[in-house]
Amino acid sequence: MTRIIGIASAKGGVGKTTVASNLGIALYTEFNIDTILVDANFTASHLGLHLGMYYFPTTFNTVLAGKAKMEESIYRHISGVRFVPASLNLEDLVEVDTRKIKRAIKRLKGKTDIVFIDCAAGLGKEALLMMKVCDELLIVANPELPSIMDAKKVSQVAEGIGCKVLGIVLNRVRHSPYELTPREIEEQTQLPILAIIPEDSLVQKSILYKMPAVMLDPDAALSIEFKKLAARIVGKEYKPKILRKSLIDDVSRSLKRIFIGGLTTFRRI
Repeated sequence: MTRIIGIASAKGGVGKTTVASNLGIALYTEFNIDTILVDANFTASHLGLHLGMYYFPTTFNTVLAGKAKMEESIYRHISGVRFVPASLNLEDLVEVDTRKIKRAIKRLKGKTDIVFIDCAAGLGKEALLMMKVCDELLIVANPELPSIMDAKKVSQVAEGIGCKVLGIVLNRVRHSPYELTPREIEEQTQLPILAIIPEDSLVQKSILYKMPAVMLDPDAALSIEFKKLAARIVGKEYKPKILRKSLIDDVSRSLKRIFIGGLTTFRRI
């Protein structure tokens, strides 16, 4: 049975899309869990940017405008993960009919193991509509009091509409003495911390090279935490493989010539 899992945050900038892209790829490449990523953040659609894929003839916006079927908006990333992009064009917001969201997401059931929905940040109409179609929710937060208090609000709203909150993904952790500790966060929110993702410049490099961190440097601490999170979500044990050489040097020498200054091409399913 297909699980519909939302990835939410109370505000932008906490790393929600970074979590969505790397988690989806980790599930597929490490555990062979078929996954479809959906960019449901229409006003700030960044999932394609994180995957290094920019332009598409059909997007989630096209589907919600009634101009295409959901199946026609699915593309395959070089990692093997499938995803549904949202449009980067501001004018494509005009015809989006949010009443069609539930029906569109339902069309993905039975076609994959997990659907991850990269929700809009906050508790506005866009975010609430997506929470209502999710069975489960991951909340991404930073280890700072305002972020944690907002995460608690998201949790309360989600539970109020019948969406099960799996826990918190604590992102951009610097291990600073000014950060809240995992224990303090769990006490404040009454939610388990599912992963502690360190702050790492690898995220910026991955966007520059148009290749998610778990692919660019599979053995980095950041990448390993994403794999552990993937294992936890599907009830598996993560066993580190033999250390592999980082792709960063290779990207600098060869892929950089391909990706930088150019655009990764799309491939529709």
